[in-house]
Amino acid sequence: MSNITFTMIKPDAVRAGNIGAILQQITDAGFAIKAMKFTQLSMDEAKKFYEVHAGRPFYGELVEFMSSGPIVAAVLEKENAVADFRELIGNTNPADAKIGTIRQKYANSVGENAVHGSDSDENALIEANFHFSGRDFF
Repeated sequence: MSNITFTMIKPDAVRAGNIGAILQQITDAGFAIKAMKFTQLSMDEAKKFYEVHAGRPFYGELVEFMSSGPIVAAVLEKENAVADFRELIGNTNPADAKIGTIRQKYANSVGENAVHGSDSDENALIEANFHFSGRDFF
């Protein structure tokens, strides 16, 4: 079990002006922001980041969506970070997400679900290192 996780506030939530509200909910839940940046993934970067899904039918649409506008990438710290963050963001489908979760509040659909959250300690490290160098962590 690790004490970090990785998140991205996705283009749909950025376009909707929900960055501040989402970050507030994250910090209110006890997460410390250890690294953060406002950026945009190129098509090639989105392909690489999501290459684990390359064989799935939604891969092309996911890559296109994630490179369609700016994102906020962040590394978060808290004991039991991955599991606690997955609980905070809620189900991938906002219609099935618990009341009060980030996706229930801010997601539009399964495809435009406001935030990404790492699904394992191993992937949290891989995803954090994809976006940040060691000197970017505080």
